[in-house]
Amino acid sequence: MSPSFPSPDDTHHYLGIDLGTSGVRAILIDATDRVIAVARADMPAPLRRNEAIEQDPHIWCQGLSDVLLRLGNQTSLASVAALSVDGTSSTILVSDKQGLPLHAALMYNDSRAHQQLARLKQLAPADSPVHSASSGLAKLLWLSEQAFASQARYALHQADWIAGRLAGQFGFSDPNNALKSGFDAVQGCWPEWMQHLPRISDWLPKVYSQGQEVCTIDPGIADQFGLPAHTRVIAGTTDSTASFIATGASQVGEAVTALGSTLVLKIIAATPVVNMRFGIYSQPLGKHWLVGGASNSGGAVLQNYFSNEQMLTLEKQLQPNVPTGLDYYPLLTKGERFPFNDSELLPRLSPKPATDWQFFQGLLEGIATIEQCGYQRLTESGAPWPSSIRTTGGGASNSAWTQIRARLLNVPLLPVDHSEAAFGAARLARQAITSRSPS
Repeated sequence: MSPSFPSPDDTHHYLGIDLGTSGVRAILIDATDRVIAVARADMPAPLRRNEAIEQDPHIWCQGLSDVLLRLGNQTSLASVAALSVDGTSSTILVSDKQGLPLHAALMYNDSRAHQQLARLKQLAPADSPVHSASSGLAKLLWLSEQAFASQARYALHQADWIAGRLAGQFGFSDPNNALKSGFDAVQGCWPEWMQHLPRISDWLPKVYSQGQEVCTIDPGIADQFGLPAHTRVIAGTTDSTASFIATGASQVGEAVTALGSTLVLKIIAATPVVNMRFGIYSQPLGKHWLVGGASNSGGAVLQNYFSNEQMLTLEKQLQPNVPTGLDYYPLLTKGERFPFNDSELLPRLSPKPATDWQFFQGLLEGIATIEQCGYQRLTESGAPWPSSIRTTGGGASNSAWTQIRARLLNVPLLPVDHSEAAFGAARLARQAITSRSPS
């Protein structure tokens, strides 16, 4: 029988924890999504050795302790009704049956598993998102071949391990984190073809729906940080999905463009859409699906030519309603994945005009055109055309870029509720509780 909990009310708070590569963030909100407290703890960068990129997971644990203590110094945590954790997709480790890591975690961009990827190409369906040397399943294959693998009991994504620490138990995940480890989100199960990987199939976690209640918090953790004993641990998500939830987009047709180092597009659809030829994938989002793709273009190209200070100065000179006519395709290096899947595609950055502001505007126009083509590609593949677009990332503050995008997209560009993934995780925890019918 499930334990009895107080009914949710305006006095309850909801905790979201975001695990990034550079730090841990935590946000506490109330039943109206009002932010009560915010805390951050920085972490050292992962260790890189060519394609091997690792981080000691105990660093995440220390970051978690730091942010919970800092939140507790700002406000009482005695009214936290639920919490949820998000983490970077495909960051993974294996642990023993007590949940103790057996090695340094392999980070989301660790791409050492080339030999293992060759095996996956023979085993996994062509439309599976595991076909990358940096996928969670490719990493698990690599881990299964290491000497410590005989001691392993659980395969745990970054968010899984931290949520497990909070819960005092391990072996659970969510569909978004499990997607690139082979989980079939459409069928809601681990697929039969993974039985051909016997060691890995023994490690796989139980997958709860995103936002589903898993258990109550570990009593020792509750005592340590002043959390209620009845605080519920809610199945979390990836950092990118948590960021999407934070924006406020929630209905079919609502989209979010992330203008960060790369250009990432995501839109809510009624049914899943997959087109691996163009890197289009789907993740569960409540009763809907989040369909997306990521281009190699984006802010990293801009930063290759201009400093942040230079861009702020040049922005004042731009003429966003007067197109430059420059037909740029801004890339740092050869190769594109979405909206064109062409490993030989070369950057197109000529002719270069006489003035820096015109060159800068040409780059912005080029990235905006890629965004327009990206939403067209998603629509051609079966997703809806955007009814609205919200924008996150550093580029969201560039008003001239916003005007250029508005002219090309001809879609309402809406403000975001919040831009922090931790807010999205907190909102997920809040929705899990406030959507429950009174018992």
